[in-house]
Amino acid sequence: MDNILKVLWAISDFLWGTPMTIALVGTGLYLTIKFRFAYITKIKFHFKNTFGKMFKGGEGEGTVSGFAAACTAMANTIGVGNIGGVATAITMGGPGAIFWMWMSGLLGMSTKACEIILGQRYRVKYEKSMDEYLCDRSFVMKNALGWKTGSIILAVFVFVFGPWTNAVQTESVTSSLYEAFQIPPIISVVVIGVSCFATIAGGLKRISGVMEKVVPFMALAYILSGIGILIMNIHAVPSGIALIFKSAFSPMAGVGGFAGATVRDAVRYGIARGLYSNDAGTGYGIVAHAAARTDHPVRQSSWGWGEVFLDTIVVCSVTALTIILTNSYIDFPGITSAQLTTVAFKVAYGKFGGYFMASAISIFAWTTIIGMYYSCAKSVNYALGDTELNKKFTPVYMVYFLIPALVFYNIKADMLWAVTDILSAMYVIITLTFIYAKRKEIFRLYNDFWKRFIPELKAGKNPEKVSFETIEQDMKN
Repeated sequence: MDNILKVLWAISDFLWGTPMTIALVGTGLYLTIKFRFAYITKIKFHFKNTFGKMFKGGEGEGTVSGFAAACTAMANTIGVGNIGGVATAITMGGPGAIFWMWMSGLLGMSTKACEIILGQRYRVKYEKSMDEYLCDRSFVMKNALGWKTGSIILAVFVFVFGPWTNAVQTESVTSSLYEAFQIPPIISVVVIGVSCFATIAGGLKRISGVMEKVVPFMALAYILSGIGILIMNIHAVPSGIALIFKSAFSPMAGVGGFAGATVRDAVRYGIARGLYSNDAGTGYGIVAHAAARTDHPVRQSSWGWGEVFLDTIVVCSVTALTIILTNSYIDFPGITSAQLTTVAFKVAYGKFGGYFMASAISIFAWTTIIGMYYSCAKSVNYALGDTELNKKFTPVYMVYFLIPALVFYNIKADMLWAVTDILSAMYVIITLTFIYAKRKEIFRLYNDFWKRFIPELKAGKNPEKVSFETIEQDMKN
């Protein structure tokens, strides 16, 4: 097992060293410049079209509201990556990893926006088997690039291997619940399996309906509890932030239970965990937002800002400062992943902090597994087409999807993260290829949206609607 772990880490270290750093940061920077920093600076507009429309259904064609689609996407983003991923980034890369996580988030806003635009642009409607708008990487590969054989291979790869990343979620749940309540892992796994199956069996509308209710509530509760720790340690907040910036550009020596970290470690783990947290560049944005009711792909792409801002800039920062201010990463050697964050909350709030974190991690992991199912299931839908077989095969795939999460939860967290990093790297390579191949069309859609509404925008108004038929005609001209 140790030899396998060494091989996996060697592959993961190579991919998330120079190659992925250049690919993600370079792409994010290029897109951010091409969009004239719009997904960072146009906060008022993006807020109106994201959190400002939380309780509105949205206009245009689609299956669910834009907010419901975003909650399904955020089920993947706001979760164990914000808790266990941040903790792992700090223990492996030092506090400086958080700076590079922030950078990956800011630049990733434009990358995520491109995914959403592609998902909306190349979505299709399955009427015979599902009555649903859908898209994923395979749909884009075929409909945008014309790679039919490659799209089938990709679909099979995703629905076969995608579920294996869920073992990270159940490992986090079982370790946290055991840390807080001494609940045997097998009991936690059974409850996760039954509840997840009951939710995903209801299809997209049940999934998005649950996500609309659970994700915002749990995210708010977690943020407020983390801010409470910051307030309790308010005198140490400036030095904690300064440590993040300082160790991002200079090696951090070992102290206490912390072994130390180089700048390369900070960059590598900050970007890798930042990606796992906000999903920018992985292609999940293509999947989750394709079903959204909206009048223009660029309007829905505002969630490229909304999701990444909430996920990386807010939630990840709360987790990081909690771990740093409580000194948990130094005082508790050998503890990492979600268990370390749970320990940090216990240091601050006592037993109640452990109880809260165990509950939060369980709910976040649960929503992430459900969100991941929706993503992987789209590859099944693509491979089988809009047919009766697609409808009949869905329950079978639900069972297969849950097997890795329920069986391999007790594998070491280091190995699970290594496997997750390798799969994420493959998704990134594919998604960035799509973005570069269709970048001119993405920029054309983007410019089309802003040119249509420039008078309203200059007047301080929020443009309301344009027809998809008009967009399609413009793309043909």
